[in-house]
Amino acid sequence: MKLPVLLVMSCLLPWCAVAADCTFPRAPEAIPNGKTAAEPEMLAAMAAFKQYNADVTAYLACLETETTDKVRDAGGVTGAIMQVKSLQSKKHNAAVGELKKLASQFNEEVRIFKARR
Repeated sequence: MKLPVLLVMSCLLPWCAVAADCTFPRAPEAIPNGKTAAEPEMLAAMAAFKQYNADVTAYLACLETETTDKVRDAGGVTGAIMQVKSLQSKKHNAAVGELKKLASQFNEEVRIFKARR
């Protein structure tokens, strides 16, 4: 029983090294409060979100390349390919979901900030 587990684990080891290449993007640390933030603070946050968006875009491109490489390395094993695609899809969705959530929160604070002016 241990042999199949060890065999599967040894097959996954090369993928672990590849997985380290795509680093999940770090979100901006804080979203300024639109009711109290000064304009320079909002502009700095906007720049941070633009960089975050670029980082997510680069991460998604990296995941696409990584997925292609892992599928090729799976050697046509359907079950392994499905697992790879499922995991990569979860990584993709997590990054996009976090970006959308934080961008929505930031945009709401921008609307509040603009309403003060």
